Amino acid sequence: MLALLAVLALAPCALAQNNGQNEGQNTDSNASEATPATSESPAPANDATVESGRDAQASDEPGDTAEAQAGADGESEPGADTGEDEDSTEYAATIAELADASYPEKRDILNRLVANPNAHTAELLTAFADNRLVVRESDQTIFVAAEERDETYVLRDPITFEAAGKAATRDFEPVRTNVGLRGSIESGQARLRLQADDAETRLAAVETMTEKLDDTAADALRAHRPEESDDAVREAIDRALAINDLNTGDNAAKLAAVERLSGDFNQMVYNRLNNILLLIPEDTEDRDQAQLRAAVAAEVERIDWWRGVYDQLETLFFGLSLGSILVLAGIGLAITFGVMGVINMAHGELIMLGAYTAFVMQQLLPGHVGLALVLAVPAAFVVSGLVGILIERSIVQWLYGRPLETLLATFGVSLFLQQLVRTVFTPLNRSVSAPEWMSGQLHFNDMFALTENRLVIVAFSLAVFAALILVMNRTSLGLKVRAVSQNRDMARAMGIRTQRLDALTFGLGSGIAGIAGVALSQLTNVGPNLGQAYIIDSFMVVVFGGVSNLWGTLVGGLSLGVLTKFLEPHTGTVLAKILMLIFLILFIQQRPRGLFPQKGRAAEGS
Repeated sequence: MLALLAVLALAPCALAQNNGQNEGQNTDSNASEATPATSESPAPANDATVESGRDAQASDEPGDTAEAQAGADGESEPGADTGEDEDSTEYAATIAELADASYPEKRDILNRLVANPNAHTAELLTAFADNRLVVRESDQTIFVAAEERDETYVLRDPITFEAAGKAATRDFEPVRTNVGLRGSIESGQARLRLQADDAETRLAAVETMTEKLDDTAADALRAHRPEESDDAVREAIDRALAINDLNTGDNAAKLAAVERLSGDFNQMVYNRLNNILLLIPEDTEDRDQAQLRAAVAAEVERIDWWRGVYDQLETLFFGLSLGSILVLAGIGLAITFGVMGVINMAHGELIMLGAYTAFVMQQLLPGHVGLALVLAVPAAFVVSGLVGILIERSIVQWLYGRPLETLLATFGVSLFLQQLVRTVFTPLNRSVSAPEWMSGQLHFNDMFALTENRLVIVAFSLAVFAALILVMNRTSLGLKVRAVSQNRDMARAMGIRTQRLDALTFGLGSGIAGIAGVALSQLTNVGPNLGQAYIIDSFMVVVFGGVSNLWGTLVGGLSLGVLTKFLEPHTGTVLAKILMLIFLILFIQQRPRGLFPQKGRAAEGS
């Protein structure tokens, strides 16, 4: 009995010791598992033991395994990946349908791709429009043909646009398009651009969708309207939706659309309203149709009236632009002809030299177009002015008082300068690039816009005129020029060196002609015959405005420019010039001294 009690008392100690030994063995076993994992050639038996141990541990500890699996699930979020995989699979399946789809089916596929795009959908549509979407005949797989080299396609995956190898072109057929489908592709590209950050890009997208307007595009615009923050884009969307109502709505919706479009001068609106007038007979007996036609006719008549007004304003602006060029060309001639009485037939070639100076400056500063044009203004003044002084000192000073010989001599100089330019620059026309700040338009509405280059030229000519007025009225040179213009003998008696003043005056007039050439280089090509087109007009301006009168030159140049532009739509360019010459002849017979003749002693001296 005592022995039995002793055994029972010692049993827990033996069990505890046995458990300690087992734990030590397990520790040694784990160490043996870690050791072959880092060895270069683990024993196969150990690998099998490790795997069986792992299996046993997994079966013995199900709770830990579930927790570990749950942790892994939480980290990788397989639900999101599954959704993305489903979207990617659906996107790929949609592209695959293009292989054997008809044109209407392709349009439906296109709409589905745009409705659920990925990062490369815009590139895919561009490839589709460029006929670079191809299908492999063997398995009907779609690829993007990035380029073609020696009858071999360089392929890209249509979903990821990653490289997909090369293949012979004979193994592929293009996914064909037609005119209607290409229009849908353009509309789809525009729908993608609706999400762009730049407002101008979104506006261009809306305009493209309006041109290719259908129910899908209208729905996309209607959905985007509440999200749009730019006023111009919202206005364009409203216009597109109103045009869509004109196309598809009932009579009440069309009347409401006409009212919403009232005052909109967009060309698409005008065209759609005219189409409605053509579709509804004038003598229709349908009351609703008659009401709609009356509303549309009133709006079209209103647009036509405003179109006429803006056409006249545009013609006036073009006339002022031409007149400003004539003013620049005529001011210099007014100084030389009025002060010195010299008929300078080389004045047009001095204008040409100024234009070529602008061309040379841009060649010297190829990366600075605007700076080159600004620097060309003083450079042209100096170049043409020095040439003018050279002409006066070498030829004209010996011919004062002999107008016929002066005319012939300066005409010879003009031919010499033309040939010199042909020799140096070749007979080919040269173009002078316009800087960015002269390349756009100033938009008032869809009917009326002014080109910035002509606006700058008008402002520039007025600035040159104002500067010349200051020189003539506020400087010693101007005082002497006016004195010689009024009475040369008295000015000489007062100690004015008339010969030196003649050279400076001729140089001043020639320099302004060079500045006119810089302005002309922004409106036309630069060539050896550039000046001949303006020499007669320059004399007309001087004679019409009044000799030696700068204000007369300004009014005369602007008047002749505006009259010419108003005549050209009815008579043509050549006949308009002929009529202007006839008008000038009749005008001189009534007012020989021009619009603003000199008075007092100045008139007596002339």
